[in-house]
Amino acid sequence: MIGRTQLSEVEKLSENKSAQISQQKLADEMEIRRVVDEIDNAVDAKDWVRARTFFADKINVDFTSLAGGKPAQITADELVGGWRENLYSEKKSFHQRGNHRIEIDGRRAEVFSKAYAFNLLESGEVKGLWEVWGNYTHTLEKTEKGWKVSGMTLTVAHTRGDDRVRTFVPKK
Repeated sequence: MIGRTQLSEVEKLSENKSAQISQQKLADEMEIRRVVDEIDNAVDAKDWVRARTFFADKINVDFTSLAGGKPAQITADELVGGWRENLYSEKKSFHQRGNHRIEIDGRRAEVFSKAYAFNLLESGEVKGLWEVWGNYTHTLEKTEKGWKVSGMTLTVAHTRGDDRVRTFVPKK
């Protein structure tokens, strides 16, 4: 028969373990949110080296609701290289995300978030503003180097403006 004192010790151990799990979950959620948000900050700063650090080597991408085509698995270098080419220095961009909903299952996580972005060209062959609103789903894997994005899906809710601004890349 377990006495009241022994039961108290068991309850304290259980509470401590629950508190540690909750603290780890909070730490993981904060890091996951930071990763998906910092991708946007790095892209807008055109810091392509930093942007690359947030991704696993291979990424499942689905931007079909924006650009057509089919979902694909590509390398992180291909993804960031495409952004570098399309979001060249004269093309201003702004990306913002919010309403994060994070689900963690061991070493895997999924983040749903609302997104807004614009591209702006103020001079040159194509001028104007293009905007998009949508929902993102990011999948992440916990690695030895922290949480890394292994998948991205954008579901467009609305676009406005000149689509040529989004797609225009000057001839070299």
